[in-house]
Amino acid sequence: MLSANSNRRPATYSVRYFAVLREQAKCAQETVTSAAATPGALYGELAARHGLTWRPELLRAVVNERYVAMDAPLRDGDRVVFVPPVAGG
Repeated sequence: MLSANSNRRPATYSVRYFAVLREQAKCAQETVTSAAATPGALYGELAARHGLTWRPELLRAVVNERYVAMDAPLRDGDRVVFVPPVAGG
């Protein structure tokens, strides 16, 4: 079965992790090469690679310092952050 990303050329993304995602990924940031076209697709790949347990619908995606939808397009060189919900007190 071909994925939706199978015809897309791989791009390089700078990914940062915060809070529990940083703990699960065991790193604060990394550079990844992926054919993922959206933050949601990229998160799916990273979740499989690192065992990330947060469901994507509970996260916010930030691309180049702007909040975006999980289905927003990604471009080569984008800086991507996945932000889990935070609790205050």
